[in-house]
Amino acid sequence: MGAAIETKNLTKSYKSKQGGRINVVDHLNLYVEEGEIFGFLGPNGAGKTTTIKMLLGIIYPTEGEGYVFGKELGDMEVHRIISYLPEKPYYYEHMTGLEILRFYGSLFGIKDDDLFKSLLEKVNLAGDMTKTINQYSKGMQQRIGLAQSLLNDPKLLFLDEPTGGLDPIAHIEIRDLILQFRAEGKTCFISSHELSDVERICDRVAIINKGRIAKQGPLDDLLKGGRIEITATDITEAFSKTIQDKDAIVSFSHGRLIVDLPDDHNPNALLDAVRSSGGTIVSVIPRRKRLEDLFLETVSGHDGSSVEIPNPNDAKEGAEA
Repeated sequence: MGAAIETKNLTKSYKSKQGGRINVVDHLNLYVEEGEIFGFLGPNGAGKTTTIKMLLGIIYPTEGEGYVFGKELGDMEVHRIISYLPEKPYYYEHMTGLEILRFYGSLFGIKDDDLFKSLLEKVNLAGDMTKTINQYSKGMQQRIGLAQSLLNDPKLLFLDEPTGGLDPIAHIEIRDLILQFRAEGKTCFISSHELSDVERICDRVAIINKGRIAKQGPLDDLLKGGRIEITATDITEAFSKTIQDKDAIVSFSHGRLIVDLPDDHNPNALLDAVRSSGGTIVSVIPRRKRLEDLFLETVSGHDGSSVEIPNPNDAKEGAEA
């Protein structure tokens, strides 16, 4: 697949009150493949919204380059094949769901009630198309926003906090819709603080902190490094002291042993030793590293690293992403 989004040293700076300039987005290198769901994460003030505005062509970078489907940022042809759903979209509350789609469809020169009704059905609002927006719940307003964002049959959707503040049922509905978009071959660029949602649906993520990419890559690769927790009883204190694995976290009290191992360690030798000593295995629990753990250690710097996964196309050019 080709690149839906690619940036090289994309930077946006503003004048500071103290004089000089501040890089709100600082030499950003992003690579988003066509057809994937890409999560763009970061704390408040990290530069997410500024980045999205540059990718949409609303504001222009101070330096660096950016491309959407191979065309430079701001190219008018690109606007025909992208869409954007902001975190808090505003609609005329006196309009019905169908009227909203008619109104925004007219901006594209679209006057097709069959299309509008099919989009309302797609987002499960077919039975509510004659209700006014002020009668819509927050989840329904998100769904009408998704229907609006599909009017031009976009290849790339920018979704800002698509599940923010929704109840559990609405969460599931919106997540399922986004997964459906991917199945249709669309690319979704999601900015969200709902890390559990991102972990469930995204193929790859980037974490931005203080304007710079701190982590970027496939979720499966970034979430490596989980733990295995082994609990056993009827253990002697002498046996607990024989565990020499330097990466193990050992806890022993009153015959109960808990050993926490990295998930790339084979636990069989320890399990066999426990049984041979007369101990009883209570549980062996693999604990996958969560996106929340990765996010916290990245933005707080607990892991002491700042890693960027190179753009695979750059390897051919001998350049680093």
